Amino acid sequence: MDLNTLRQFLAVARLEHLSGAAAELRVAQPSLSRSIARLEAELGAPLFERAGRLRLNDTGRLFRDHVERALGELEAGRRAVAESLDGGPGAVRLASETFLQLTGPLLAFKAAHPDVEVHLHQMTPAEMEQALLAQEVDLALASQPVNAPGTESAVVHVEQVWLATPPGHRLAASERVRIEDLAGEPFVTTRAGQWQRRLLEWLFADRNLEPRIVCETDEPAATYALVSAGLGLCLFPAIARDSRPAPDVAWTAIDHPHCNRTLSLHWTGADRLPAAARLMRAQIAEWPWNDAATTVAL
Repeated sequence: MDLNTLRQFLAVARLEHLSGAAAELRVAQPSLSRSIARLEAELGAPLFERAGRLRLNDTGRLFRDHVERALGELEAGRRAVAESLDGGPGAVRLASETFLQLTGPLLAFKAAHPDVEVHLHQMTPAEMEQALLAQEVDLALASQPVNAPGTESAVVHVEQVWLATPPGHRLAASERVRIEDLAGEPFVTTRAGQWQRRLLEWLFADRNLEPRIVCETDEPAATYALVSAGLGLCLFPAIARDSRPAPDVAWTAIDHPHCNRTLSLHWTGADRLPAAARLMRAQIAEWPWNDAATTVAL
């Protein structure tokens, strides 16, 4: 088996869709199908269930984990050799669900290390897990759990989450509201799986309630505009509240001890972390997150 076949297998395993993987890899679907079939023949076992939708089976999941680790080690070795030969400042690859909260640390990092190349990747926590295992990224900042074997993590910031309402809403003048006060109210929120949606559903479930969701969107600017236009309420982290003009929406605290967002930084083992990535990790970990003056308005 060659490296190209293994990379093709990982793409199919991640997407569980042959045509989608073929398009991503820019290869013909029949050619990709033959490569996967040859790999299974070489291993002596099928890696996918093919009844109906293509799905990775137990053997495939076992093999995927080993392939991710193996290719990750090869990539780490390649980068280590490149750094030793080049002797330059190197590069760092950072993944995050959103980069709003990273504008401050990134500006400070580039000012201190102008020659370091910074590559940013917007990913979901599930995508971060795979990317960390395959060492496709060095660092990942997430507001949901990232469980990738062989990685380390640290909580870097816990921030309050606020309720945004249209300025003329009945709750707009309230300093604090209970979840029970929000029963039946329309909500504009993200799609299922994103942290805002998870938090909204968890807060309501904790009070044996269910939120009334009238709009799903992953565009923060659009969400803010929809709330301002009166289409519904929304949960926003403190950084969004601090970086938006006050007249557009009204901000109210939610009376629940766990109405907050926890940001955690994740990385591969410290012995495999490139020098530039270690510098970025220190910049993010030591950033004064609670200092309002460090927030960059967008």
